[in-house]
Formats: sequence, C-alpha cells, structure tokens
Amino acid sequence: MFELGRTKFQFYSSRDRQSMTDLIADADIVINLIGKYYDTKALEDIPKFPYLNYKVSTSIHEANVTVPRTIAELCTEMQVDNLIHVSSAAASPDSSSAWARAKYEGEMAVLEAYPWATIVRPTQLFGHEDRLLNWFAKMAERFPVVPLVDGGHALTQPVWVDDVARTINRIVDDPEKFEGRRVDCFGPQDYSYAELAKFVYDITGQEPTLSSIPSAVVKYGANVLQYEGNPMLTPDMVDLMSEDYLPEMTAEGYAAQLQGGKVFTMENLGVKATPIEKIAFKYLHRFRKGGHFILAGGYH
Repeated sequence: MFELGRTKFQFYSSRDRQSMTDLIADADIVINLIGKYYDTKALEDIPKFPYLNYKVSTSIHEANVTVPRTIAELCTEMQVDNLIHVSSAAASPDSSSAWARAKYEGEMAVLEAYPWATIVRPTQLFGHEDRLLNWFAKMAERFPVVPLVDGGHALTQPVWVDDVARTINRIVDDPEKFEGRRVDCFGPQDYSYAELAKFVYDITGQEPTLSSIPSAVVKYGANVLQYEGNPMLTPDMVDLMSEDYLPEMTAEGYAAQLQGGKVFTMENLGVKATPIEKIAFKYLHRFRKGGHFILAGGYH
C-alpha cells in the first residue's frame, strides 16, 4: 500500500519506555490505537501444588490507561506537535463494563499529561475483520443457540472503520484545528442487538436459535469462554452488551457543542457515515454454505 520508504516498522514494548521513546522520536503526529477488551492471561510456575497459576499478563487497565498515559507523557517530553488518541463512545465512569470505565480513565490520563490531545470516540466498528457482525456469524458456526443479552434490546450505532480512518486523515490534514477537542464517529442509524443478529443471519443463511437470556445467566458461559486465546465472550463483554453503545449527544447537542468549538462529528469533517447495509454483504456472505453461488440456478 505504500511506496518504499513511506513507512517503517519498529519494535517497541509497552513496558519498555525507552523503546517507545525511540519509536516516537521522529514523529510530528502520534496516533494511539492501542487497546484491549480482555485481560491477557498466561500460566506461571509456582513452588506449591498445583505448581501452576493462571495469571493476568496484560490487563484491560494497563492497555487502556497505563499505556496511553505513557504515550501522552512521552509526547509532552519530546514536544510532539500533535497527539490523536482513539478512545470509544462507550467510555464512561459509570458503565458496568470495566473496559468502558478504563477507556474513560485513559482519556482523562491522556488529557492530564497532554492537554492538547485530540480524542476520537467511535462507536462499535464494522468492517471485514470486525468483532461485531462477524461475532454473530461465528457464534452461529460454533453453537446452535446464540444468546441475546437481556433480550438484545440495548442499542448500538455502528460506524464503518473506513469512515473513522478517513476522519483521522482529515484531522491529520489540519491537526491544530482539533487540538484539545473531541471528534465523535458514529453511523447513520441505531440498531438493537436483536436487529443486528437477524440482519446478519439474513445474509449468511445461518439458522441458530436466538434466545433471550438474562445477562447474569450469559455470564456463566462467558466465564468459560474468557479463557480462550482470543475470547469470543467475556463477562465484561456481557456487561457492555447490556448497555446502550451510542454517541453521547443528540444532533441538537452536537450543534450546540460545535458552536463552542468543543466537539466535532465526522460530518463536520466532511465524512458522510456509510450505512451498514452497503458493506456487510461483502464480508458476511463467506459464512454461507456454498457462498453466494448457492442462490444461482443450475448449481443444485
């Protein structure tokens, strides 16, 4: 995607401050996309029976608070011109999700260390490798019953990942304009999780049983699935799916904030939100048995 010399890849460790210093050293603009929605866990030896312990190696708090704070401190120390920190629309100190609370705490830590940072707050992302629409399809591949947490009534307003990337590009084009400001990214329409599930299965042709299950009961299964290497479901994800995942304000609220120059949206930057219906088929049809050919005459 790049001409030779346009980009470089350099080792760093989020626990090695010097390596992060080396990484940032030549940068005019730093964009932080680091985050994690679950605790990474690993086995360690212990001297007593059972001689093994399952420990947290990288926590949600470290990935979403400690690392962003370190990046912001380094940007201040090294006088980096601009820092763009990508957070989440779910960030809230009052959320029942530890991840959402950590996202909010990470924003505060960044702004404390680098007050001129631009905070980008996308809603849930959809795209070819998303963990939203693909989640429903993959769950249907693995299990005959797909849970709808508390009936799947919570609302979400997904945004196409390419639209968020375009928005960040627009910020990079004129970073001074957005210093100390927030840019909210969200799609054109909200959906309940139950509506999203039905939308996905209309495309994939999968026929799982959709079951309304209380969040407390879903957590029993999540307590087991969380130990997978890349967990499809964790207790914290259940908490997140039980709450609305929406932009913070109404259109009128954004208009008022824009007049004060405090909060921007993608539309203010000239990026029109892409409807989910225009993109989803391109990557969900692979879950069909027989792909899209199964719908064509002459193949049966």
